[in-house]
Amino acid sequence: MLLSFRVANHRSIREETELSLVATELNEGTARETGARSEGRPVSVLPAVGIFGANASGKSNVLNALRFMRSAVLDSFADWSKRPEIPRQPFELDPDAQDETSFFEVDLLLGRDRVRYTYGFELSDERVEAEWLHAYPSGRRQIWFDREAGRPEGEGGEFRFPGTGLKGQKDLIVTSTRPDALFLTVGATLNHPGLAAVHRWFVNNLWLVTSVSDVPHRTEWTRKRLTDRKSGARLRERIGAMLAAADLGVSGLTLDPESGEVHLLHRSADGTPRPLDFWDQESLGTHAWFAFLGPLFHVLEQGGVLLADELDSSLHPILAAEVLRLFQDHEANPRLAQLIFTTHDATLLGPSVVERPLDRDQVWIALKRTTGESQLYPITAARKARRDDNLERRYLHGHYGGVPRLTSGEIARQIALIEEGLRATA
Repeated sequence: MLLSFRVANHRSIREETELSLVATELNEGTARETGARSEGRPVSVLPAVGIFGANASGKSNVLNALRFMRSAVLDSFADWSKRPEIPRQPFELDPDAQDETSFFEVDLLLGRDRVRYTYGFELSDERVEAEWLHAYPSGRRQIWFDREAGRPEGEGGEFRFPGTGLKGQKDLIVTSTRPDALFLTVGATLNHPGLAAVHRWFVNNLWLVTSVSDVPHRTEWTRKRLTDRKSGARLRERIGAMLAAADLGVSGLTLDPESGEVHLLHRSADGTPRPLDFWDQESLGTHAWFAFLGPLFHVLEQGGVLLADELDSSLHPILAAEVLRLFQDHEANPRLAQLIFTTHDATLLGPSVVERPLDRDQVWIALKRTTGESQLYPITAARKARRDDNLERRYLHGHYGGVPRLTSGEIARQIALIEEGLRATA
């Protein structure tokens, strides 16, 4: 599971920024115990966090940074050598940022023993400038490897392996690692057993669900999973139940065993279920919900991390709130899958449409500074949020930041002034 993510110099994120999924003392019951301890204290994690903010505030860039880190771990060895330079995206609005490294780091709890790992790297356009993996198998840090480009030979060369934490053959990995490839990627490619757990986490996690563009792809992926001989029947039952519960007029679904075509069932005037053609007769909202359910159940089954960009664009606020409650329910989410989502939908802060499904430490704000840099912080850091606060109203009134700086009717007045100026010069 993911404890925290740190990033710097990626897209609109200029300075080092952290998104934490570790519960705080302000949590009111959504946190889940992990069995792990840090500095003698038990560590609890959040099954869901939401990033709220205005348009172009950088919310999506946090998810994009996580996805970039995943692609780097998966593809650096096989694909980066085919490119003229490492495909990073430093902050564009400051020329100095182009010469600075981009930084990515995750804190993870892995395995049945809940061992903590810290893995990260720094990239320039030409090479991996730094890379590290630390493990805490007994609560104390072990440096499994530490890489720094340009380190003198007298200090152990570019790669150091202090202690005996990372066991197994390492020389072949070192000689096979290009300057523009990650050591973790190469090690996993060469089947190093000690690096497998961290690499496998990136392979199996950080699924990204976007608002509209990938609905056809996710629909097709979900449809194929429904035809699986081993798990398809259970998935059909679960998705059918969720479609019916969403009050979309759908009472169930059928699957043609030969063609694999999915038909959703609707009650006709005489009360009998009637199948409709999925693409031609179902609404866009039904398409979005169906396409969301496939990745949702996959992550819940695997205990992974789902990234949902603009959750409110795909789902009604009541459905979105139910998705959050699904992740926070112990029986529905026994493997402690996690959801990180972005949204504009202040109703998820309650209580105008739904009772607030998020604790205060699950709410984060993205804010765009005048320099074009994004700032990310928990709502509790903006101003102390009391348990009885109406977070929705206070957020919309700008108490926590992350909302457009507009007065009522300002856009209409600006347009009127422009039109008046055009008429005067005509």
